[in-house]
Amino acid sequence: MAERMVPEKLINFRAYNEGNDLLGVTDIQIPSLDAMTETIKGAGLAGEVESPVLGHFGSMETVLNWRTISKLGMNLASQKGVNLDLRGAQQFYDPEKSEYVVKPVKCVVRGVPKKTELGKLDVGTTSGSSNTIETHYLKVEIDGETMLEIDKYNYISSIGGVDYLAEVREALGLN
Repeated sequence: MAERMVPEKLINFRAYNEGNDLLGVTDIQIPSLDAMTETIKGAGLAGEVESPVLGHFGSMETVLNWRTISKLGMNLASQKGVNLDLRGAQQFYDPEKSEYVVKPVKCVVRGVPKKTELGKLDVGTTSGSSNTIETHYLKVEIDGETMLEIDKYNYISSIGGVDYLAEVREALGLN
């Protein structure tokens, strides 16, 4: 019988940069995957088709939102590479056993800072500070299994265990 775990929520997470715990209170917007596309039209088509370019994605942004202006946020503004390791504990419900199960989720984000918002100073409120990282590498592991790996510099686009750029690397002589 197939496992019927019900994914419920992220219990909590920790964010590390180069192995050091980010000691600020933050929430993080992980990048969306927007495929690069080209409009295809002409004889044989009844109109236009936005055709995705195999394994290629547009700009990917990771945004760290801070409650206050922090030293860590300022350090992430420096023009050097960022290597984030985001580790979370997700809560699932097992209806067959009537119990909660914790499963790990891990996201690795590599990129370079491209925007720093200092936010605002206002009495009794958060500052709304943030850092935006142009993301060129993204890896997502769920319960120890790699489900997504996008590496723009090394021509890797693996989703659900299928590397959509393997044949492209071979055609380009990169293997």
